[in-house]
Amino acid sequence: MVTRDDLESFLIRMDLDYSEVDEGMYLIQSTSEGPPVVVHHTPPLLVVRLKVMDLPEGNDLSELYERLLVWNATDVVHGAYGIEEEDLILTDTLELGTLDFPELQASLESMQMAASSHIDKIKGLAGTGQEDGAELLGASGSE
Repeated sequence: MVTRDDLESFLIRMDLDYSEVDEGMYLIQSTSEGPPVVVHHTPPLLVVRLKVMDLPEGNDLSELYERLLVWNATDVVHGAYGIEEEDLILTDTLELGTLDFPELQASLESMQMAASSHIDKIKGLAGTGQEDGAELLGASGSE
């Protein structure tokens, strides 16, 4: 089973800028100026989360929700889009008993790639405009 020490060694090997913000909870700063990723070591699982954006109130988001479901099925390799309170997030859950370095690296890279490549379409479907999405993630992306 991957320990907290093992996890930290993986983060160091990936040359990531991270800090432990609580016991077993790490905040990883994006290398592309995007949003930070939270990694939570909670045996027997490792939970990886990335906040994509705040969901706007009062807008019809049915097209956005449909698009997110399609991306979950066809385009997001690791994890899935979800909603937590009023936030749109990407989340992945990995088993510590079988986790290795390449799996963690693939999960982090997949989530960051999905968020950056989908943000303009997400903002458009949410009715909040594309420019704000590029600013939120630090770079503009494509569909």
